[in-house]
Amino acid sequence: MQIKTPDIGVDQALVAEILVKVGDHIAVEDSIVLLESDKASVEVPSTSAGVVKAILVNVGDNVAEGAVLIELEAEAASAAAETPVQTVAPAAQPAVSTAPVAEVKVATAAATTAQTVEVKVPDIGVEKALISEILVKVGDEIAIDDSIVVVESDKASVEVPSTVAGTIERILIQSGDSIKEGVVLIEVKTAVTAASEATAVEQAPTQTANTSAPATVAVAPVAAGLVEVTVPDLGVDKATVSEILVKVGDHVAAQQSLCVVESDKASVEVPSTVAGIITAIHITLGQALTQGTALVAIESESVQPAAPATAAPVATPVAQPTVAAAPTAKVTEPAANASTDQLSVEQQAENAKVYAGPAVRKLARELGLVLANVKSSGPHARVIKEDVYAYVKTRLTAPATTVASPAAMLSGLPKLPDFTSYGGSETKVMTRLQQVSIPQLSLNNFIPQVTQFDLADITELEAWRGELKAGFKKQGISLTILAFIAKALAHLLKEEPYFASHLADDQKSVVLRNEIHIGIAVATPDGLTVPVLRNPDQKSIKQIAIELGELSQKARDKKLSPKDLQGANFTITSLGSIGGTAFTPLVNWPQVAILGISPATMQPVWNGVSFDPRLMLPLSMSYDHRVINGADAARFTNKLTKLLADIRNILL
Repeated sequence: MQIKTPDIGVDQALVAEILVKVGDHIAVEDSIVLLESDKASVEVPSTSAGVVKAILVNVGDNVAEGAVLIELEAEAASAAAETPVQTVAPAAQPAVSTAPVAEVKVATAAATTAQTVEVKVPDIGVEKALISEILVKVGDEIAIDDSIVVVESDKASVEVPSTVAGTIERILIQSGDSIKEGVVLIEVKTAVTAASEATAVEQAPTQTANTSAPATVAVAPVAAGLVEVTVPDLGVDKATVSEILVKVGDHVAAQQSLCVVESDKASVEVPSTVAGIITAIHITLGQALTQGTALVAIESESVQPAAPATAAPVATPVAQPTVAAAPTAKVTEPAANASTDQLSVEQQAENAKVYAGPAVRKLARELGLVLANVKSSGPHARVIKEDVYAYVKTRLTAPATTVASPAAMLSGLPKLPDFTSYGGSETKVMTRLQQVSIPQLSLNNFIPQVTQFDLADITELEAWRGELKAGFKKQGISLTILAFIAKALAHLLKEEPYFASHLADDQKSVVLRNEIHIGIAVATPDGLTVPVLRNPDQKSIKQIAIELGELSQKARDKKLSPKDLQGANFTITSLGSIGGTAFTPLVNWPQVAILGISPATMQPVWNGVSFDPRLMLPLSMSYDHRVINGADAARFTNKLTKLLADIRNILL
């Protein structure tokens, strides 16, 4: 008995893992292989129970619907139960006769062979990253999901897991290499089961009660009516609805996508099982779904089968050996793609970096759009179909403008001169973090930046911190002045939202944020990184101090996740006790302001009668002059100095 690939919603999928071996006893619905496509990872279940006789696929094979995966020796009871019984009218039943019947027996010899599999860089969310550490060596035995390398980008440090188990034969990368999706990391020697089949045809007499004439099986059409489409087996316990692709009244075809669901494993489009008109939608965005949850109600159409199925005759003159037919390739699909794909290879690579579902990517290819230019409105900054349509509408309805010759613009600095005649030179490679930070820092060239300087009297604040510090230290908490500054700044940003805003793409409006998230610049041996302190306005000084300590430690240990680095709408950078009196911090686009803190010093301050020694903290606030006026910036820093002079007022 052969177990074949069911309809998995795509033309082809990759065999990522084989979950059984020859000799295993499996039950119905036991998973046998794991298939991966650009839509999802799917475990294929067995449709019968029995003992695995042969495995007819290897890891890395591309399979289509109908491709044979394994061969089973079915259980006797199961085989008897599954024997179809043809009901024929009494008048048409002939007498029981004995006739020679050709019986085909397949002898399968299984052998274990070695196969070398390439482990490649998966989609890591960035175009390029650098190899910072190689965690394995040649000869190591690794399992699936064992980490093999650590890669770094300006967003995060990520460990890349192995997709196969086996022995490492070759390591094809080195520390410091720049890599991207699809680059081969290592070669792994895996043990796979290959089946060799020998087919023998034996003639044997068999008694049968069936006639040699074929019996026609009547196939009834699918009746029209209301059908509830439910969530299929997604391979996870729960998934969240990230996009609904249809609406009430839409006519959908069978296998047309209804919604997009997300889990920590994949983003999957759930197809309709029937064709018809949608009468009700039972789900909402953000809803958690499990297998069997009702998605939509569809008034299905009456479907007539193309042709009635007929039962094959039981007796045939000569038995033909079983031949595994290769799946028929769809010819029309590539042809259609060839005519509709209007993007270059570079543009398709840009689209691959944007967070969007397969259906949206296909639409972008057909329309010739670069998704990076489309403003997203879906959950987690996901680009949905409505965003694409809105972008196209905007482009089509925009008034035609005369393109003037662009002014001469410095596209880059000229090459360095030759220093040989001036005593020579030596080239030293920058740290990886410095290298990947250059593109982000270069954006500051396009920001008209101004810096406002001020001094905050923190004498009383520092005295209060000194009183609290001992108690915090007993709890293992480091209480720095930065915790108080973050709290005061968050309070002020709620009053002055423009300082935590963004300049809109049209440069005619300002995007105001609903929450305050402050980036905290942390110095590491490799360079500066900026993890994000979330909602400090809603937290106590103690909570802020704890989170600052955790973020700083994760930054130094290179354990920051991409989420830890995203979403800030203001930044604080501090020189600590290094030195200096003031500096000009660079605005971190798309933010519009950044606060720099220099070391506090004791200074004489005139009180009207005499000079008092006061602890003064220098503040340097740079801002985007397109959004923030100079007078507003001066008032902002003045308010901040007053809050720091007596921060207890905002804690009451």
